[in-house]
Amino acid sequence: MTKKIAILTSNNSKILEAVTEYFKDNKDVEITCLSDSVDSEPLKKAQELSIKNRYLPNEENTQYFGANNFDIVAIADYEQEISTSTIECSKFINLHPSLLPAFEGKDSLQRAYTSGVKVSGITIHHVTDENFYDKIIAQYPVLIGLTTHFGEFCAEIDTVSAKVYPVVIDTLLNDKVFDFQDLFKSSCHKSGGCSGNCDNCH
Repeated sequence: MTKKIAILTSNNSKILEAVTEYFKDNKDVEITCLSDSVDSEPLKKAQELSIKNRYLPNEENTQYFGANNFDIVAIADYEQEISTSTIECSKFINLHPSLLPAFEGKDSLQRAYTSGVKVSGITIHHVTDENFYDKIIAQYPVLIGLTTHFGEFCAEIDTVSAKVYPVVIDTLLNDKVFDFQDLFKSSCHKSGGCSGNCDNCH
């Protein structure tokens, strides 16, 4: 049976690319890119990748998700509020650029960087109501050194997000609980299998 993933974003094409790359050899997964911005980079990238895509105004969310049975709706940098009636239509998860509960809300990257913390990161969590923040699925740290520039910090957050989010989505599609070993298995799978001696496993 085909599993259906929706990537809901305002202007983040990196996650779409990462998820598409991860599932490119899986014929049982169908990806749809949804954006509330008609000229957004994600929609353009989806067209380049021959991925299903749609401009979806926020006010049409409930009707659209109610009519389409997505197994997972993965949110990434979506700038609109999502109503409870929309969230009840599917399984929604969100990627947040901080180690929640620290720096919840907007401008998380800037606030984390200027606060002086030495460790930040990403959190992937379930979304069950319009308050948005619910049970944590996975977190991954990013270090902030004394000489780390803000741009470097943001780039590392992007790298980690692209690495972790597709694996979490895959885990949930298979009704499993995410474990960090899944990240290593994913890396080994992409390299053609593990002999037990690769750096990813140790």
